[in-house]
Formats: sequence, C-alpha cells, structure tokens
Amino acid sequence: MLGRTDRRLRLILLLVVFMAMSGAAMVRLSYWQLGVAGDLRREAAKQLMRSSEVAPIRGEILDRRGTVLATTAYRDMLAAYPDLASGADDDATVAGLATILGLDAAGTEALRGQLAQDVPYVVLERSLTAEQSERIRALMQVPVRDGGLVGLALESRPVREYPNPGGAPQTTLASQLLGFVTEDGRGHYGIESYYDDVLAGTPTRFASVTAGLLPIPGAMQVTQDGQPGSDVRLTIDASLQLQLEKELYAAWVADRAKRVSAVILDPDTGEVLAWASVPGYDANRYGAVADETPQLLYDPIASAVYEPGSVMKMVTAAAALESGTVTLDDEVRDSYALRFGTDMVRNADRSSKGVLPFRDAIAYSRNVATARVALRMEGTVARSSERLHEMWTRLGFGQRTGIDLATEGLGLVTDPSEREWEGIDLANRAFGQGVAVTQVQLAVAYAAMANGGYRVIPHLVQRIGDEAQAATTPVRVIENGLATQLHGLLEHVTRRVPWYRAGTQIPGYVVGGKTGTAQIWDAEGQRWLPDRFNFSFCGFVGADRPEAIIVTRIEEAEPTVLGTGNLDLGIESYELFRRIAVDTMTALDVPPLPVPDEPGGRPADARDATDGAPGAGGG
Repeated sequence: MLGRTDRRLRLILLLVVFMAMSGAAMVRLSYWQLGVAGDLRREAAKQLMRSSEVAPIRGEILDRRGTVLATTAYRDMLAAYPDLASGADDDATVAGLATILGLDAAGTEALRGQLAQDVPYVVLERSLTAEQSERIRALMQVPVRDGGLVGLALESRPVREYPNPGGAPQTTLASQLLGFVTEDGRGHYGIESYYDDVLAGTPTRFASVTAGLLPIPGAMQVTQDGQPGSDVRLTIDASLQLQLEKELYAAWVADRAKRVSAVILDPDTGEVLAWASVPGYDANRYGAVADETPQLLYDPIASAVYEPGSVMKMVTAAAALESGTVTLDDEVRDSYALRFGTDMVRNADRSSKGVLPFRDAIAYSRNVATARVALRMEGTVARSSERLHEMWTRLGFGQRTGIDLATEGLGLVTDPSEREWEGIDLANRAFGQGVAVTQVQLAVAYAAMANGGYRVIPHLVQRIGDEAQAATTPVRVIENGLATQLHGLLEHVTRRVPWYRAGTQIPGYVVGGKTGTAQIWDAEGQRWLPDRFNFSFCGFVGADRPEAIIVTRIEEAEPTVLGTGNLDLGIESYELFRRIAVDTMTALDVPPLPVPDEPGGRPADARDATDGAPGAGGG
C-alpha cells in the first residue's frame, strides 16, 4: 500500500507560478493598454485609412501681353469593360470605333485585341477630340442593334494644351521654348520644365476611413491643403514670335539648312522678346514626336555650342582697342596668308586688301589683318592670348548667362592659363574658329556693345502669378567710351560694305552688326565638312538707339553659289536679320525717324566699295 503524499508544497509552488504569470500578464496588459496604446491605435487606423490626392489645375503660360501660350483643357479618355460585352457586341464596337477614331487595318486589329482581353478594364484611347467624344457619347445611348456602342466609358481628364499654331507647318508656337507636360503632370524641356514646381502647384491630399474596400461616408479628412498652380507671364511677344518663326521657316527652306534659329533680346533689360528654332514641333503631339523625331524636342539657342566665325572679330576688336594696340583709324596690313610653321591662316577669298584702316579690316572681315592685330596686343603670344581670353570672359563666353532654362551650355573656351595657346591658336580664335559659343552668349556680348558697356542677364519670365520678377542689375564690363567705339564700328560694318548696306539698312532706323561664316568640324570623320557652313549675324536695330539685339544662325546651309570667298545663300544671314528687324520694330511699335534728303538717297558716310562680292573676306 502506497503511503500518503503531502501535496501542500506542490500546491504552493503552483500558486506562486500562477501568481507570477498573472502578474506578468497584468504588466504586459498595462504596457499595451497604457504604454503603447496610442501607437496601436495609429497602426489600426492605418489599416482602415486610404489616402488619395487631387491634383491642382496647372498654371497657364502667357506672353507679355496676356496671350495664352499653354493652358489646361479637359478631354475624354476612352476606356472599355471587356467582360461586359459579348463577342457580337465587340464586332459592332470595333466597327463603330474604327470609323470614329480613323483607324487603319492595323489599328482596327489592335483595338479588337484589346476588347478580347480577359480583363475587367482597359484604356483604348487616352485623349479624344471634342468631336470624337461627342460621337461616342451619342452612340453609347443607342441600342447595339441600331449601331450603338456598349461596354465603354468616357472619363474626363485634364491635359496640357498649346492652342496657337506656329510659324511653320505642323508646329505650335514657341514649341521648343515652352516644352510640354506628360500624362503624369510633369513638365519637360523649356519653361514647362524650369518652372514646373511653380506651374504645377501642390495637390490636396485626403485620408478616408474604409470598411473593407469601401469608404465610410463622412469619414474623410484633408491631410494637406492644396495650392493651385501659378500662371507664368513671359517676356516674349506672341505676335513677334509668330513672325520670327515664319521668317526662320522661309530661310530654312530657301537655304536647305539643317536648322535656322534666332533670338531677339532687349539690350537694356535682358528681356527675351522672341526665341525660335526651325524645325519645331507640335507640342500637343509630343509623344509621337518623341517616338519619331526626338531631336526636335531639343532647343539649340541656349544649349547648342558652335564655332561662330567672324562675329567674334568684334570681341577681338574690343580687346585690341581697350589695350591701345590699335585705333579704328590705324592702318593694318592684310595679306594673302599668315604662316605658322606648317600651318597657315588665310582670308576666305584667298586674296589681300593690302593696307587698310582697322575699321575696314573688321568691316571686310579680313582674317589675316585681324589675326595680326591680335598677335601684337601685348607683345607676346602668351600675354596677347590672356588679353583676348579675359575679354571673352568679361563678355560672358565660357560661362552660363543665367537665363532661366535648365539646359544652358557653357560653350567650349580654352583658358590659356590652363592650356597654353600657340600662335596659330591665337590667330584662329581671333576670328572665331577654335572657340565654341551659344547664340544667347552672343546676344549678351553684343548687347554690351550696344547699351554702353553693361552685361545683362537674359530672362524669359516677367511675372509669376501676381508677383513681378525682380529686375537684375546689369554689370559694367567695358567702359562707355569703348562701347561707343564698338557701337560705331558695328554701324560702320553695315554701311561700309555694299552688300551689307543693301541687305541690312532700314530707312528711319539705326542698324549695326557683323556677319560670321564658319566651317564645321566633323569629329567622327576628323575633317572639315565639305560645302557646309554655319552662317551667323549679330546686330542691333532701333530708332535713335539700339532697341533690340538680334542673333541669327543658319546651320549647315547649302550655298547656292560656292566659290573662293563667295558663299551665296537663298536668304543671307544679314538679309534674315533685316527681315526680323523690321518685324521687331513693328511689334514693338517703334516708328521710324524722318529720313533726311541726301544726294542719291545714301547716308553721307556710305563710301563706295566695289571690290568683292557677298561673302568675300570670310564674313
């Protein structure tokens, strides 16, 4: 027989264990109830909360007079519910939509494949025209047996719209300058990209409590107040922009050029009055353009660098005049060529004009005479190189101008303090070869020659919302006396040379400028492109003072006449300048001054110069 077992100790131990476990549970429960209750409630709420947002209306882009250049419109997106339609319904729907959407055989088959998918929802067309929406909406109310459409939905959505046609076929106005907005609401290229945050605004964000997948009525709260996008008013004039694009298109066709572009700048304020490149594109069809011709999205005026040729002679003249190396009336020697060992610098016409005043060496664009002056500016090649480079820097070459675009280029400017220039380098760079710049840099440099010596910051935006943009203060970079000499020299160029005089002068207005013709280096083929050149003109126009700087570039044009020193175009760069100058004075409402009667109807200082032909001397 088993003896009795005393269970008291065991019961005590079990009681202690249960009390310890209960105490631990109480402590843990207190922790959950008091310590982290707030966090738990927040985590539980997250599982029941659904966030959403409503995008604000994007701000408009306007010209300086209030003309709308870019706005937000509402268009219908066409969607379908394939599981709600039968096969017979699909046939009727495909037939009806193919007609309305203008689909070819391939597009019709693609549509049929979309409707045959085993999915509850599919997007058929992201943006319908108003006419297409109206026709589809009407047929959605008609029975299938009568040609109606079933299983479709029209969903209104905001899209960016560019309402103004451009100056060339199948383009919108200022397409490359404005850029475009993709379906996700983000701006790309141009103003749409640089001012994207301003134009886009801030979305309104909501949080709602849900039961399962459905929101509970009244259980929605705003977690972030939205802000509508601000309108952006540009400095450009839409009417002048349109005329500029028309002029560029005419030159593009006549000159069989790769591209023709121009910028018009107020020399005193830096405001861009017009800015265009041809060919452009239709910003309302940006997707198709990106697929077919993506290079058209690229705006070359601020970002493309090129060797400008003889327009840089004015910068060499500025350095030489400032250093006291030469005066405008000093005689300089031109010659057939200037030799540097095995290298040689020659005039474009392969001839010499002998001894002539420095002002005429610039007017007739003599490479050799200009190079000689550059080489003796400071006595040595090294010091002369530093002098020329320093003038380049002051006038803004090799650096960003500060224009409000994201893709501005620096140019390609070699600093002689970092990489020594040889004599041939200095000679070539004196007349614009071996240095690469942008058109907007040229506009800023020539503005300083026309406005009394100040470097302006070019800009494209006048106002954001109701707030005017603060004016930037121009910086003096050359003395007024030197600027006056350069201003006079630019006028002399367009009066002294007969073909420039015939091609640029506008009765009642003051005109000045300089041409540039440059060979194009083929980096891939390591050679100069044959029979292809860049033609530029930089100049000013105004009534009693310069009121607009105009810089044109005709890229890779095919001359109609090609000979030694004679490169004729259908529309010359200086003739294109004159056309644009007339349009600019009309758009700005600048009336001409009275023209005094003079014998022969010619300016008193327009001396005869019968030697040479258009393009002679390297322009």
